[in-house]
Amino acid sequence: MGGAVTALRIGVVGAGQISGAYLATLRRLANVEVVAVCDLDEARARAAAAATPGVRPLAVAELLAADDVDLVLNLTIPAAHAEVAHAAIAAGKHVYGEKPFAVTTGQAREVLAAAVRAGVRVGCAPDTVLGTGVQTARARLDAGEIGAPIAATAFMVTPGHERWHPAPEFYYLPGGGPLFDMGPYYLTALVTLLGPVRRVAGMAATPRATRTIGSGPRAGSEIDVAVATHVTGVLEHANGALSTLVMSFDVWAGRLPYIEVYGTGGSLSVPDPNGFGGAVQIFTAGAKDWTPAAEAGGYREAARGYGVSDLASALTSGTAHRANGEIAYHVLDVMETILTAADSGNAADVASSCDRPRAVPFGSRPDDPSAAPGPRLL
Repeated sequence: MGGAVTALRIGVVGAGQISGAYLATLRRLANVEVVAVCDLDEARARAAAAATPGVRPLAVAELLAADDVDLVLNLTIPAAHAEVAHAAIAAGKHVYGEKPFAVTTGQAREVLAAAVRAGVRVGCAPDTVLGTGVQTARARLDAGEIGAPIAATAFMVTPGHERWHPAPEFYYLPGGGPLFDMGPYYLTALVTLLGPVRRVAGMAATPRATRTIGSGPRAGSEIDVAVATHVTGVLEHANGALSTLVMSFDVWAGRLPYIEVYGTGGSLSVPDPNGFGGAVQIFTAGAKDWTPAAEAGGYREAARGYGVSDLASALTSGTAHRANGEIAYHVLDVMETILTAADSGNAADVASSCDRPRAVPFGSRPDDPSAAPGPRLL
């Protein structure tokens, strides 16, 4: 399955807020084709199908059983990620899910093991790291333009998603919070730039027990908070670099950089990892100011769904896909270990590791068969 078809045929499970971005992107990529969509809210599934030519609304069981679905795109809430992934794998489908990979590393390990037994692939967001922003930063870093990396910082601060999301409960349940919701973007970028993490320290706080919904028909209603909403971590990468991470739903405003990498010969400013592009800037020893860096890597005009197309391309060529389950598992392990360290008051080793995903050649497209392939899988 996969390599023999012209386009990887996709069934989408979950027609919520993020699905529109995926459907818009996948429509314009030649090596993928969305054929079906389902949602617990049948009206929402019908609306998504009606807005996407050639897509039919199905029940979950029908989608999983469909012969013309090769990959299940899992856009459900975090608590359902592992359950849907297992159902897709049991049906013989490849699966690509939204972040986080699962609510716990135990759940994620079971998904990876099931995929190995079934001979199918697992992919996971974020695929934002495949765009020109993070990939240009990686190219400049790998070229030695700021010397050997010593440290990095990563900051994401906001008052909380309940201000704009009409049904924000899942952000404040296990699998949510600033670390599990936004952390995957920043940590996947750090792993892409600096490699895997071997040890962490952390502290966490929950300053408010409730949140008030700020938009939609339930505006003014209060919801309970069951997770830490301000998390600080220090990460020791396998290469010795130290990253400082701050993820918060408790900060009204800040002037912090998204990500900066500090080396023996300069500094590198990385754009928002929740986006695909953005300007990279470099400050080198002897310079008087930051200098914009010309784009040097990444898929141009990328958007959510490029990771699915990258997986489809890798299936055809027999190579490794970039937004893969091993990286997503390691990022989940890092997040879980930060919270373990916060609870214990001690630094903790991260049990897992992963390979840095191969770099994305500048200007290529994931559906371009002439793009430089990666190493073949055995």
